[in-house]
Amino acid sequence: MKITLRQLSYFVALAETRSFSLAAARANISQPALSNQIRELEARLGAPLVERLPRDIRLTRAGQVALERAQGVLADMRALEQAVRLQSGLAGRLTLGVIPTIAPYLLPLALMRIRAADLSLDIRLREAQTADLLVALAAGHVDAAIVSLPVADAGLAVLPLFEDRFVLAGSAGRIAALREQGALLRPTALPPAQLHLLDEGHCLADQALEVCGLDRRAGRVDLGASSLATLAGMVAEGFGYTFLPEIALRSETQAAPNLRLARFARPEPARMVALVHRADTLDTGWSRDLAGFLRDAADDLLAQARSLCPTP
Repeated sequence: MKITLRQLSYFVALAETRSFSLAAARANISQPALSNQIRELEARLGAPLVERLPRDIRLTRAGQVALERAQGVLADMRALEQAVRLQSGLAGRLTLGVIPTIAPYLLPLALMRIRAADLSLDIRLREAQTADLLVALAAGHVDAAIVSLPVADAGLAVLPLFEDRFVLAGSAGRIAALREQGALLRPTALPPAQLHLLDEGHCLADQALEVCGLDRRAGRVDLGASSLATLAGMVAEGFGYTFLPEIALRSETQAAPNLRLARFARPEPARMVALVHRADTLDTGWSRDLAGFLRDAADDLLAQARSLCPTP
């Protein structure tokens, strides 16, 4: 009997969940059926892959080697499926990953343009933080991702999309008080104790800390919010300041009418947003076409942002 892709997928599910019952649920089969498939795989390889403990499983040394190879085989198979699906350009099924500080602002406009183009495209979305999206890209679970640069992965093809500048947001009273000081507004001059940013794992928070010359470990900045909408609503009512990217300004000022904005002195802090995909993925022009829709949508958002808060 030969090793099957199904057996490899069951084994990877078992290694990742560390539970026969959870792996069976993920694979949508019964637990006895999954156990039988794992035993057949072990018999075919001639070595035990897992140690079966009372409430856990542990990979053997052979299992650790097998897991790395199995993940590689499954990733290659997904890449093959992806290449076939996208061989005619931006058509078929496309799974797109997006970081949370971009997804709710850019995607509605971009998807509207894609729909208006009447493409035969079945698009699936996955919203996650950058680190998780890079893992999903490597494993073939997503075809491409919209992230903020830089990304530390030499195996990716990168298509820059647009520069997204950061704007200071707060209540009318707080922003007016800053303007009365007369000096050019610089991130490094902000009082850290009044700065509110996103929680652990969001690259936007790390970028804001960097331009302010602050260290996440210093403990002087509130890093507890899970969304830009939460931050915008909080600071609009007078609770400190936050950074908002330009693409979020239209939505967040509509949701929080008391929110006021201020531009930083040049050079304004900013992030570069890009579309990335695996460099070894066959690209018949689909990424270029997708990038075009995304840039068009971003252009509209950035124009509106610079009308709401003119550049210095």
